[in-house]
Amino acid sequence: MPAYSISQINQMTQDAFVQVLGAVFEETPAIAQQAWHHRPFADVRTLHQQMVTIVLAMTPEQQLALIQAHPDLGSKAAMATASVQEQTGAGLTQLTPDEYERLRSLNQAYQQKFGFPFIIAVKNHTKATILEAFEQRLSNTVLVEREQAIAEITQIAHFRLLDLVADG
Repeated sequence: MPAYSISQINQMTQDAFVQVLGAVFEETPAIAQQAWHHRPFADVRTLHQQMVTIVLAMTPEQQLALIQAHPDLGSKAAMATASVQEQTGAGLTQLTPDEYERLRSLNQAYQQKFGFPFIIAVKNHTKATILEAFEQRLSNTVLVEREQAIAEITQIAHFRLLDLVADG
């Protein structure tokens, strides 16, 4: 159950707002910081749309930094709590040695080709569909993958907002 109502979110100080929503976009609390200025929000959808507008207005360099803030899928490195929960839900923390090696190899190939980690809204997927998408997307151009990464990031943010804020 979400911890906050949209009314509570609208009444927060900027510091509290950033404290609560700063991790909605991985390691990029500046998005929440800017969104705060656009209160009040009618609902979670409006809040999400405002945050996405901020992301889409970022420079290509800022968008790349946002993309690069995301961990590799199945990584054993330290990552944000939300990322750990999302990857656990998709079964990426219980990989067999062969699956882990395949994922590590795909991560490496993807990172070499595109210069940033593969991003997918894992809440929509299983291990199998994630691996399938990984292999399909390796044939994309850098431009297509940057756009796809931003689209996936905005979907991830939507799921995270729904976990935090009740829509009513």
